Amino acid sequence: MSEPIKVIDLFAGPGGLGEGFASVGPDNAPAFKILVSVEKESSAHKTLTLRAFTREFKNRVLPKEYYQYVRGEITKAELTDRYPLEWAAANAETLGRPTALGIDNKTIHNAIDQALGENQAPWVLIGGPPCQAYSLVGRARNASKKDYVAEEDGRHFLYKEYLNIIKEFGPSVFVMENVKGILSSTPTGAPIFETILNDLKGSGNDIFQYKIYSLSMPPRSYNDGNPNFSPKDFIVKAEQYGVPQARHRVILVGIRSDLEVTAEDVLLKPKDEVVLDSVLSHMPRLRSGLSKNDSESRWAKLAQDSLNDSQAIIKDLVSISPKIDLPTSRGSLFIPLVDYPLSQDIPADLYEWFYDSKLGGLLDHDTRGHMDSDVSRYAFVSSFGEKMARSPRLDDFPDHLLPNHKNVKSNKFVDRFKVQLKNRPATTITCHISKDGHYFIHYDSSQCRSLTVREAARAQSFPDNYFFEGGRTDKYVQIGNAVPPYLARLIAVNLAAILSD
Repeated sequence: MSEPIKVIDLFAGPGGLGEGFASVGPDNAPAFKILVSVEKESSAHKTLTLRAFTREFKNRVLPKEYYQYVRGEITKAELTDRYPLEWAAANAETLGRPTALGIDNKTIHNAIDQALGENQAPWVLIGGPPCQAYSLVGRARNASKKDYVAEEDGRHFLYKEYLNIIKEFGPSVFVMENVKGILSSTPTGAPIFETILNDLKGSGNDIFQYKIYSLSMPPRSYNDGNPNFSPKDFIVKAEQYGVPQARHRVILVGIRSDLEVTAEDVLLKPKDEVVLDSVLSHMPRLRSGLSKNDSESRWAKLAQDSLNDSQAIIKDLVSISPKIDLPTSRGSLFIPLVDYPLSQDIPADLYEWFYDSKLGGLLDHDTRGHMDSDVSRYAFVSSFGEKMARSPRLDDFPDHLLPNHKNVKSNKFVDRFKVQLKNRPATTITCHISKDGHYFIHYDSSQCRSLTVREAARAQSFPDNYFFEGGRTDKYVQIGNAVPPYLARLIAVNLAAILSD
């Protein structure tokens, strides 16, 4: 049996990219083994370490105590005390504490050096430098700051830390991910993406360089055997590959020039689109909470009045009965269930990806509280989506539902409230979901709420047994910042075939 291909995961977040790689291969012979995972944020690091712990068990069989822990039946200490060797290995992988490139370089470089050892077998470097400085929202926020100087924002240049790892250790393959905004970012006056691309191509040594490939487009031409692409060719649209979310990201795959690879080897094969309803429809229906004076009866009256108001506003609305069946539960961190909460109408491989019968229910499916006025707006927005198959803009709102903001009539932020449409993939799940649910309103108007943590995780394609450490806000941030694990798996399958050859 051949040894698994080594993986180093930088800027790992909660481990979405690594999860995809770790999943490839038979249960008794995984194709990849993650040796080092680097993450600086505390809650994400705890999630990352727990997931690393699960990979220490043979044949990918999780122990019963893991399920007891995520269901809230035992403590973390009780779990880890039962498996001290596995927990020690997990902490070794994640360096025992949160660490950051640019700050903890000596620790990180030493860990990578020890993990790779003298073995020159193929290995893979994965990860994406933090995107806040490149995203359109982040750039708009920075532009509003007094005395902000883009050239002095180190986040723009964290890719150089990634580059230094490549230069020092020479991975066979690297995978770098970032937001689309990186294509138009010009912190020094020139497009930074072109600089990054040229730096990555020349990041080898006197023996080899790197050829950069797209996952979604064949090369436009070749220059001395090197593939040429337009910057937009590196955009990967997750919904085209079976992820139930329209997440568009720039992903670069660098192949060391001494490896024999064709562009076709790297390209992902498109899959049928998976709509949001197909991964949420069998989950328990929940009511939202109320920020003040929450009770089932008060919420029910507010929701019913709001739905009646919406029907009056939107003429010829799909029928809303005056006696609509409103949900009563707000859910919980673990909901015991007899029937597995997932439709078998989704593609079989995606079903198996989510499925874990040993869970005995559903994790992190509980609602947060909303202001009364937002419950009324959510009722309207979701009702509008049911009828119009689109999310309303603020100019579609009646005056009495408009938010009390100074710029509400300014033609800015016209899509401040956005419903997720049931018959389409979700819109991009971002970490903004941690602040409020306005962009992530559930399509079922009777629930009058935003997506739960588990619903967001399903849209991001995290397996159902993936447990996120921290409070609700921490969990939303981790999910919003992650790479969809199912997409990562598809990338890893292709790379495993390349490297095994």
